[in-house]
Amino acid sequence: MSQYDVAVIGSGPGGYVAAIRCAQLGMKTAIIEKYATLGGTCLNVGCIPSKALLDSSHHYEHAVKHFEDHGIEIPGDVKINLDKMIARKQGIVDQTCDGVNYLMKKNNIDVFEGLGSFTDATHIAIAKADGSTETIEAKHTIIATGSKPSSLPFITIDKKRVITSTEALKLKEIPKHLVIIGGGVIGLELGQVYRRLGADVSVVEFMDRIVPGMDKALSKELQKVLKKQGVKFYTSHKVTGVVGNKTEVTITADDKKGNPVTFTGDYCLVSVGRRPYTDGLNTEAAGVKLTDRGQIEVNDHLQTAASNIYAIGDVVKGAMLAHKAEEEGVFVAETLAGQKPHIDYNLIPGVVYTWPEVAAVGKTEEELKEAGIAYKSGQFPFRALGRSRASSDLDGFVKILADKTTDEVLGVHMIGARCADLIAEAVTAMEFRASAEDISRMSHAHPTFAEAIKEAALAATEDRPLHV
Repeated sequence: MSQYDVAVIGSGPGGYVAAIRCAQLGMKTAIIEKYATLGGTCLNVGCIPSKALLDSSHHYEHAVKHFEDHGIEIPGDVKINLDKMIARKQGIVDQTCDGVNYLMKKNNIDVFEGLGSFTDATHIAIAKADGSTETIEAKHTIIATGSKPSSLPFITIDKKRVITSTEALKLKEIPKHLVIIGGGVIGLELGQVYRRLGADVSVVEFMDRIVPGMDKALSKELQKVLKKQGVKFYTSHKVTGVVGNKTEVTITADDKKGNPVTFTGDYCLVSVGRRPYTDGLNTEAAGVKLTDRGQIEVNDHLQTAASNIYAIGDVVKGAMLAHKAEEEGVFVAETLAGQKPHIDYNLIPGVVYTWPEVAAVGKTEEELKEAGIAYKSGQFPFRALGRSRASSDLDGFVKILADKTTDEVLGVHMIGARCADLIAEAVTAMEFRASAEDISRMSHAHPTFAEAIKEAALAATEDRPLHV
């Protein structure tokens, strides 16, 4: 029987990063993956493929709608080759997953393909595709099994007309009318992909606004911009039924007044969040406990009820974000090595990769009001930037929330071009407990989108932005 210092179950961003860090710290490490490719949801059917399609559809939209404004003339009609677009996406996925394989070999990490299941706290049985089983022994185990798409009790996902994000990434045709249940990150990103390609897109959301976990100003602005792009929104709508046949899907819902509403489309994307995935782990045999929500119960050190077993990522409490899982993977590895790592969950940024992009870190205005914290706010529109005018990316703004007394930055919320990258400046500043004035006195290159952060900081500090 093979013996290891650490076994990692699951090879998504949290799992493979945890394995690498353990190996770097001198531990003999194994990683167990149920599927034939490494990388988990993120690399195979999540973050990476969705961004590939977002980029491809963005290029198409620019060619159709904006090239002429730039003096670029294309003879004939611009056409979509969906098969080639999907193939490009798959090529990027394959290349990225191959990269994880390379990293496992580079760090001398043993890879086991099969379903990992605890027989006790130190032994894991691996059920392989050929029907055989191999058991390994691990002094410590890190559970990183991630999550799966959630649904509603009355919805049957047939993977043909009623689909999840997994199927939406490999459709054989562009929908005529895509009805999306759920106005969260995944639904909006995939909705924008197919709206750009010509589909009618309707978003049905139970809450009174989209991306409800973000600052209300971001929700309002994103809905306004996507509505301008042609996406239709039905907020405060409770879905009551979904019935599909070979050619179409009928969705019934109650609006905010309780009146019945019907939507008919050729595809229905169910995007109501994700659930922790622990199927087949046999956690009971190891003494690992689950919460009422199906998450693995952990303490502040990400340690389960079995002291030698840890859990990270989507399978534990907190935001279901790849980079949060990575931080937790490193945290556990360094904890096992006797180090004293830390994670500030307040400073894990959230991003929506639509265009314009949406990004945020820290507290929202709603959270500060609820906590009774006195704050001041500074906001600056992207359309006032020279760089935004040069690229015609005029939508959006940066908003900085700072403590009213100390001026410490408490939250940064932005929607606009390249916000997914810009948010890192805010995270850096807040990690060092910068004030809004600190940011306002930093030199920002001109012309850049990042100048909006400086201007918002000026607005928060002395209400004196320079360019608006």
